[in-house]
Amino acid sequence: MIDIQKTLIVSALLVSATAFAQDNKVLNLYSSRHYQTDEALYGNFTKATGIKVNRIEAGEDALIERVRNEGERSPADVLVTVDAGRLWRAEQLGFFQPVKSAVLDARIPASYREPNGLWFGFSLRARLIAYNKAKVKAAELPSYESLAESKWKGRICMRSSTNIYNLSLMGAMIDHLGEAKAEQWAQGVKANLARDPKGGDTDQLKSVAAGECDVTISNQYYYARLLRSGKPDEREIAERVGIVFPNQASWGTHVNISGAGVMKHAPNREAAVKFLEYLANDEAQRYFAEGNNEWPVVTGVKPDNPVLKSFGDFKQDALNVAVLGRNQPGSQKIYDRVAWK
Repeated sequence: MIDIQKTLIVSALLVSATAFAQDNKVLNLYSSRHYQTDEALYGNFTKATGIKVNRIEAGEDALIERVRNEGERSPADVLVTVDAGRLWRAEQLGFFQPVKSAVLDARIPASYREPNGLWFGFSLRARLIAYNKAKVKAAELPSYESLAESKWKGRICMRSSTNIYNLSLMGAMIDHLGEAKAEQWAQGVKANLARDPKGGDTDQLKSVAAGECDVTISNQYYYARLLRSGKPDEREIAERVGIVFPNQASWGTHVNISGAGVMKHAPNREAAVKFLEYLANDEAQRYFAEGNNEWPVVTGVKPDNPVLKSFGDFKQDALNVAVLGRNQPGSQKIYDRVAWK
């Protein structure tokens, strides 16, 4: 009699546990994104799947440190962050597990995903050359390489060499030019600086507009934010600045991604894979990209963003973005050798 009761109790507990799991489908998302458009993005995912999204939002490096401290106990199912270089760092720490998905393989171009399926890009950004319209003509800046020419001495503003965007750009330069020529380029640009590197991309654009320097490099969304700003003074800054998509006659403009991967110890792996596949659908692509004035990565999905539309099409570097991470240690060594602060 006691054994029968035990069996009934165990069976009841199993049924209860199964019902609880079905009624509490969740996805624990660690994200460095914090845009209003993401609210609709996650809401639509929940409507489509019944999976609730629990978010932890913080800066990119802070999230990576948090996951490292949590170790195997981490509740994170998916990590969303920006730049292939940061995704590579997370990969090197063993954060991700491989995902094999016919949907992701079909939707995400091979150059925007890690070859073994550890992480995938979901929006695209380009690193452009920006210039003061009153002092410079676009034709003077056909390539990244042109920034090392002596004519720009004392005329260039740049971010720090430790900035992930500059590290990834150098990673591309190494792949295309080889380490020796990439270092020559870094030495030439460093010699042309108007001041020591400081500030973010927006600060560089403001310095160009104010005439503190004539040329800089910036991700396109910083320029787009200024141009779309509700503040007249910020729009005026953008109006004084022109942009160039470099290397259209060679390997194409350097591009990078915002992306995500499924965590190695994800407690809700199935939900995590569904979320990545969801981010690859047309509607989610537009929401995800629009949040930061970026382009969708899925071929054929066009942005609604008027500024991005105004840029038109351009030749993109076809390099797999995973290379940018693999070249990161060498990139930092080059910047250090030329004393680029």
